[in-house]
Amino acid sequence: MEKQKRSPAKTVNERPRSSKVVALRRDAPALHVGPQAKRHGVVVSSSHLAISGMPELSEFEFGLIVVNNSFNRWIARCMAAAGMPGLAPMDVLVLHHVHHRARDKRLADIAFTLNVEDLHVVNYSLKKLLAAEIVETTKQGKEVLYRTNDQGKAFIDRYREIRERCLVAVLSRSHGDGDTVHETARVLRWLSGLYDQAARAATSL
Repeated sequence: MEKQKRSPAKTVNERPRSSKVVALRRDAPALHVGPQAKRHGVVVSSSHLAISGMPELSEFEFGLIVVNNSFNRWIARCMAAAGMPGLAPMDVLVLHHVHHRARDKRLADIAFTLNVEDLHVVNYSLKKLLAAEIVETTKQGKEVLYRTNDQGKAFIDRYREIRERCLVAVLSRSHGDGDTVHETARVLRWLSGLYDQAARAATSL
């Protein structure tokens, strides 16, 4: 009788390595990604992007999406509680920066600090704040400068009081000295530069 042919045995190096992506929906199919995600399940909202050399980046991006939406909702509702409803998140951010250090601000400087590429977005918010009579303008040569007036300062003071009571107090009880928040802010600034660099690289493709 002829000997049965045996398939060559797989070596240890040939064994498939897999890790899991924890999908946002429980009934979504699991995907196998690279070995770097083997340490833990990676929670993502776009599993097709987690199939990469660094699935943890997709996990970070999902967290960034969620926290960005939560932050936008928070600042709009906090400003509404302070007595100024109807402002969009960008309007609130612009208002705070106009008030920053009590210095007059130019449109271009506001957009640059907030990392907003489209000046029209910031200009639209400034028009809304001017119409609400919480920001005023002055001229320096041909340039228009923006600053908060007394009414705007009063709304910002109330915003700060509500923020201390509803957000800062809870965070202080949870993290004490704030080292975790400080480190997270440092990482976010570093990743912001990385995404800006990647955007420039993608533009040249």
